[in-house]
Amino acid sequence: MKRYRIKNSLLVTLLVAVAISFFVSIVVMTIISQIILHYYNIKYLTIDEIGVTTYNFIVFLIFTFVILSFIVTFLAMIRKKIMYIKRITESINDIANGNLGLTIEMKGNDELSRLAENVNSMSKELASKFEYERQLEMAKNELITNVSHDLRSPLTSIIGYLDLLRKGKYSDQSQLIEYLDTSYSKSKRLEALINELFEYTRLTSPDVQLDFNEVDLVGLLVQLIGEYVPIFDKEKLTVVKEIPNEEISVIMDVEKMVRVYENLLANAIKYSLKPSEIHIKLEKQGSMAILKASNQVESPPVDDINKLFDRFFIGDKARRNNQGTGLGLAISKRIVELHGGNIRAEHKEGWITFIVEQPIKQ
Repeated sequence: MKRYRIKNSLLVTLLVAVAISFFVSIVVMTIISQIILHYYNIKYLTIDEIGVTTYNFIVFLIFTFVILSFIVTFLAMIRKKIMYIKRITESINDIANGNLGLTIEMKGNDELSRLAENVNSMSKELASKFEYERQLEMAKNELITNVSHDLRSPLTSIIGYLDLLRKGKYSDQSQLIEYLDTSYSKSKRLEALINELFEYTRLTSPDVQLDFNEVDLVGLLVQLIGEYVPIFDKEKLTVVKEIPNEEISVIMDVEKMVRVYENLLANAIKYSLKPSEIHIKLEKQGSMAILKASNQVESPPVDDINKLFDRFFIGDKARRNNQGTGLGLAISKRIVELHGGNIRAEHKEGWITFIVEQPIKQ
């Protein structure tokens, strides 16, 4: 390996060019000297034979040709290297002027080629970071727009009802209670939106940190589903479980992933046909643990079911019933991705299925 690097180093190339140039200059000096000796018809070039002035002129002429031959030969041998250095310099200048992602053609396998490779890596990384920053800026602007819209509606209602109460514009005690209940429900919706917005912003931060621990996914799901059984019974929903008896160990932030599971169960309760069944299935597929939560719905909430994971996207039924903030599934998706997993949705023959894939501890 070391021999290969020495063979292809820029220093060796320059030393070889110097050696060959020196050899050429010696040959040129010999040839010119022989020509001069032949021209003056003398055996040795001495001052006594040709005079001081002529001797100095001939020596100057010889050294001039020697130096010129050395320079010409040396430049001819390293011309490609000089052009390559010029190309690298121009490319770096273009990158500095904003042409991010620009790459330099790789030539040879010496220090210059490695420099070009490093410049290419730097250019691609800068382009990637610039694109990432641009996407963040777009996402931030979109987030501000959506937040402003979603906060304005309940806030306007709250202000309107409070203004009616402040001015005493209600007919009786029942209408007063109605206004208070409406204001309170709008306030709770506003609180839920702000909390979920804060949570989503925190999870999308580049420096987000999770508290990872080894957990038995089977035991966790059995316990969680058991806690929801009274709610299922109240909503006339029957849970059909397919959970293996064996232990499935995963590395997760329990608090965050429990939020994902609870979100899926809560959505199933909200949007299921009643009475009906909710199917929960857990299985192992290779190195992944696959959780499927299925429930029956009247119709698909949207044409593209996976749009439900978009920020502030709310299905038609949820929007009509003033349910949801449009951030729950977006938060769930972000949490699952931070765990190296994937979450998606499918709709088939009246059933909507949410699928969560998590890596199993090897």
